[in-house]
This record gives sequence, C-alpha cells and structure tokens, in this order.
Amino acid sequence: MNMGALSKMKAWFDPASPAAEGVVRYALRVGAHEVPMADRIGQPFTLRFTGQMTCVSCGRGVKKFYGQGFCFPCFRDAPEASQCIVRPELCRAHLGEGRDPQWERDHHDTEHFVYLSHTGGIKVGVTRGTQVPTRWIDQGAGAAVLIARTPYRQLAGAIEVALKAHFADRTNWRKMLGPVLFEASALLAARAGLWEKLPPELHPYLLPDELPQHITYPVLAAPPKVTSINLEKEPEVSGVLAGIKGQYLILADGRVLNVRNHSGYHVAVE
Repeated sequence: MNMGALSKMKAWFDPASPAAEGVVRYALRVGAHEVPMADRIGQPFTLRFTGQMTCVSCGRGVKKFYGQGFCFPCFRDAPEASQCIVRPELCRAHLGEGRDPQWERDHHDTEHFVYLSHTGGIKVGVTRGTQVPTRWIDQGAGAAVLIARTPYRQLAGAIEVALKAHFADRTNWRKMLGPVLFEASALLAARAGLWEKLPPELHPYLLPDELPQHITYPVLAAPPKVTSINLEKEPEVSGVLAGIKGQYLILADGRVLNVRNHSGYHVAVE
C-alpha cells in the first residue's frame, strides 16, 4: 500500500510509440511514491482519502483548499497561484515583475507556445516550451498542433486572447472523457485561417508548418456518461479501473476522479 499526498499524475509518451502517434503512460504520485499505472488498467482499484490535507506549496495542514491545493496565504502570495497562470495575457515577467520575480524569470520570461488542441472540440491554449506535450496530455487532447512561438508568456497570452473570439479556451471535461472523434485535418484547417484572425504585429510569431501530434490514452472503453468524484464526499473510491485520460482516473461504472483537482489530499492506494 502507498500512502501520502496526491500530486498531478506523471505522464509521458511510451518511447516505443511513433513520434507523431504518442501513446501515454502514467504514474500516480502519492507522497514520495510513483505508482506505475499501466498494469492496473482493467483491474480492481481502491483509493482511500485519509482526511488529511496539506498545502501543495508550503506543506501546512489545512481544513480547506483554495485553488488547486493551496492554503489561503499561498493562494494569495505564491507565484504558482498568480492570476497570470490562468490569464497569461496579464503576465509581467518580461518586465521583471511578479509575486516572485526570480520564479517569473525562470518560468514565464521564457519561450512559450500557443497551440490548438482537440479535446472534444477545438480549443486554443498557451504553455511553456518545456511543457510540450505534457500540457496536451493533462488536458486529455486527442491531437494538438503548435501555432505560434513567443519569447515570453504575456505575448503568447495576447495571441490567445485574440483567438478566443474564434475558439474555446477551456476543456469540456465531460466531452473529453466521452467517445471523441477527431481528424487532424480539422486542426490544420483551423490553423490555416489564423492570419486573418490576428493583427499583423503578431504574424511573425506564427508557426505555419508544424505537424499535428496524435495522442493515445490507456482507456479500455470510454463511458457514455461520467460522474465526478469528490473525495471529501466520497472518501473511498473502489472499482475496476477502465482507463486514464488527461488527469482523470476512469472507473468502469462511469465515475471519474480528477487527480489534479485533489492535489494535497492524503490518500492510501492499494
């Protein structure tokens, strides 16, 4: 049995899969343990919430989280919880500013990409260069393509804002976890029209020739209907693990656990 605080699942492409056809492998992070999940698909699975909760930033015990696993002081002050995480157009790292200027230089005053992905519909997003393709996997994208490269986060956010009038910027998790049909040609067709959707000063950052990345997840069968699990209301999760997609553990009966949303919850995994 492995015990400890949950963290976002580790995900990577199987090195044996073709470069453009990535097959995802997962490890569940429980405290200091990384639990490989490949052999657990199709098998009975049990996870129990112990009742303990600790801040993902400072480690302090709490009774309530703010954001994804933060105590209130860290939610207010930690750079990982700053507004520009979800609204990159507000980032000020390139100006030498932010909650922690050094953290901002290391994480946001660096190369960023804008991308289109298919998660049940086409969406636009921003990610740090070092987070490709992890960001796509975390969102459960079936395919994605890079559309722009920028030297810092705020500029990528400006491109995203300009494209929000034409594409969604959030994932519909219910559609993403259901049976998703997509074609890479849809992503390429969407990219082809970007020149008309962006002001000329942003055109130099566009990437017109990147190839789509297909992503395959370890899912035996996508449930036709899904129900979200809240560990505070349902402290024991037990059933056959039918698959993993994005940051969701999918049980055969259609219940799903968003692991990332339960960061900082202490659990025991059998």
